[in-house]
Amino acid sequence: MTINDSEVVAELAAVYPEYETALVNNDIETMQRLFWASPYVVRFGATENLHGIGEITAFRAARPAANLARRITRLDISTFGRDFGCVHIEFERDKDGGVVRGRQSQTWVRLPEGWRVVAAHVSLLS
Repeated sequence: MTINDSEVVAELAAVYPEYETALVNNDIETMQRLFWASPYVVRFGATENLHGIGEITAFRAARPAANLARRITRLDISTFGRDFGCVHIEFERDKDGGVVRGRQSQTWVRLPEGWRVVAAHVSLLS
């Protein structure tokens, strides 16, 4: 198995910004498309544990669309073989006159329909 094959890393480096842009613009359709449409997909957020695409969809539909902008301060991509990779970011968000720091990890798998997030985790540091 090849770790961090440059072509595979480049593929994830190209698809991840699509997700990030959708996130900060509350483009629910794109975010949903990039997640695995499965009862087995998991997203652990800063305040919620979501199991299955149905719970993720419901969360996104009810989530306030305000204050979603953030600055990515670190981005790391690791791939294993041609069809599995992880994206890890650290970010900052302005809130109430201060800065909130957080982190996000996503596990991506190449499925027949393309790269999809099969597991995600978001947490805040401050």
